[in-house]
Amino acid sequence: MTLRQLLNTPEPPTLGPERRPGTLAITQINAQLKKLGQLPSASSEQLLRATVYLWHDHLEEAHSIAQEIGGPDGSYLHGIMHRREPDYGNARYWFNRVGKHPCFIQLAKRAEEILGSGKIPELARSLNKSAQWDPYAFIAACERALQKGNATEIQQLRQIQAAELEILLEHFAAMGP
Repeated sequence: MTLRQLLNTPEPPTLGPERRPGTLAITQINAQLKKLGQLPSASSEQLLRATVYLWHDHLEEAHSIAQEIGGPDGSYLHGIMHRREPDYGNARYWFNRVGKHPCFIQLAKRAEEILGSGKIPELARSLNKSAQWDPYAFIAACERALQKGNATEIQQLRQIQAAELEILLEHFAAMGP
């Protein structure tokens, strides 16, 4: 099993806190991570663990880990957790602590690909105003979509969130000691 295979679920994570069928229990995630063997460093191991927990809807457990990790990476995971909770004000606070994260460049490209179908042009415009990732615009889009109950928009936002977690997983896996 590879790290990326830990993100194989029938559906991408929801924008909210609800648990989906087909996700792994904490014990299963931990066992799979242990099977993978030595990871680059203890901090990257915790970042990877929190990312996989978020994917599998274990928000509280991911939150506990993110609280213990300083810097932009821990703040990023903390922001995602609060965005899904949903506590949008707290999510904005944590993304303010992230600053310009190196994953934003790749995420902006992936979001553009996902939104390129043109189903919701106003969503594409709001998220890619300047071809740069704007985590605050994404938080606002998630909040708006959930309030309106627009299934098409929610699905596209879920795909972007899934891409976000995949990109973070790859970033954390590539970290050195």
